[in-house]
Amino acid sequence: MPEKVQRFLLIIFLFISISSTAQVQITGTEELMDYSNPKEYEIGGLTVSGVQFLDESALITLTGLTIGEKIRIPGDDISDAINNLWKQGLLADIKVIVKKVEGKLIFLDFALQERPRLSKFSFEGVSKGEADKLREKLGLVTGKVITENLKQNTVNKVKDHFVEKGFLFVEVNVSTSKDTSALNSEIMTVVVTNKKRIKVNDIIITGNTEFSEKKIRRKMKGTKEKGFYKIFTSSKFNETGFATDKEKIVEAYKDRGFRDARIVRDSVYRYDRKTVNVEMTIDEGHKYYFRNITWVGNTKYSTSLLSQLLGVKAGDIYSQQRLDEGLIISQSGRDVTSLYMDDGYLFFQVTPVEIRVDGDSIDLEMRIYEGKQARINNVTVSGNTKTNDKVILREIRTKPGELFSRSDIIRTQRELAQLGYFDQEKLGVNPKPNPENGTVDIDYVVEERPSDQLQLSGGWGAGQVV
Repeated sequence: MPEKVQRFLLIIFLFISISSTAQVQITGTEELMDYSNPKEYEIGGLTVSGVQFLDESALITLTGLTIGEKIRIPGDDISDAINNLWKQGLLADIKVIVKKVEGKLIFLDFALQERPRLSKFSFEGVSKGEADKLREKLGLVTGKVITENLKQNTVNKVKDHFVEKGFLFVEVNVSTSKDTSALNSEIMTVVVTNKKRIKVNDIIITGNTEFSEKKIRRKMKGTKEKGFYKIFTSSKFNETGFATDKEKIVEAYKDRGFRDARIVRDSVYRYDRKTVNVEMTIDEGHKYYFRNITWVGNTKYSTSLLSQLLGVKAGDIYSQQRLDEGLIISQSGRDVTSLYMDDGYLFFQVTPVEIRVDGDSIDLEMRIYEGKQARINNVTVSGNTKTNDKVILREIRTKPGELFSRSDIIRTQRELAQLGYFDQEKLGVNPKPNPENGTVDIDYVVEERPSDQLQLSGGWGAGQVV
């Protein structure tokens, strides 16, 4: 190619969807450079044009190209540079212009068009209170770059909000319009239609033999079919409630020994304009039983005592809940873990391992790590602003120097709640164990109730206001 031709401006038309057939048009000639005849150049200069809000030097860095680097045109170097910019999601159009060519030096300009930014947004088809809730969930802010992904996320979040409330077939559309009062800005409008509450017409259950359909429906607190006799329960369909109900059904089966039970299929489909049918197919699996239970690693307490606390005998129906209650925590406090932790064994662990499954019988091995006894180092209180530490500490039964005791911590929490100074739901304990020296720091976290009150009373007597 003659050198004088190279001095003409070269415009490289590389569009958003870069393809292997992209071509380079040399202005002023009919000649096309294609990939069958690439030429090598050294980058003499890199510039960016067309941007208003983005940093030009940062964009040049994102291209991955540097001055002095040798590239081939046509070639993958320019395509990669455009892809690097495009995947940032900030640009609507990218073109690369060859500003000039001096021998083997080439000077490139990235002509960019920024995506519009959000100036404001509004809702149609929802109440003001509902719109305020949606604003909090969406987290949209002025200046955010408007992308297709942003629009789709907005649609999904608004839909999820209404589906959760029982509006199963709600329709959400997002549109944008140019904001003439600001540069490169658009106004977003979220339109909500078909906002009708969907109720459950019928719940259809198949595959169940251990539990009747009636009993399974009773366990479904979040999914109820409509009926004239159901005055105090709602029959609206709720996806979150349905998911929770399915978990409860599986848990009920596992508590009856069906440890492999699962819901193999479920579907929700429209029955009429206002209701849906809910279908579930249950695979109950086999019913299992406990058989041999052995203990390994226990030196502090005898196997017979641990087995007595566990409360499980050979031939009992296999139940994970029953196993957990006997090993970890029970309402009465008579479980294996409490036995150890009330005697200072803070680092105690017990792991039930299925060592054999023979037909419908399961052999378990209880693997115990006793660890060392831990003593209490520091006891602190946090969260109190009005109540003096001394008032709280005198109610605390865990003292520095004593062996760690889980039951003492539980009793302390109960007695702190009885003082009436603190929010019972916010009471917490933050143990900080130190396995190296066998100690533990205990921090009791409280949150005081508001106690400031002003009482006024009045009346009329003796000819005056009292």
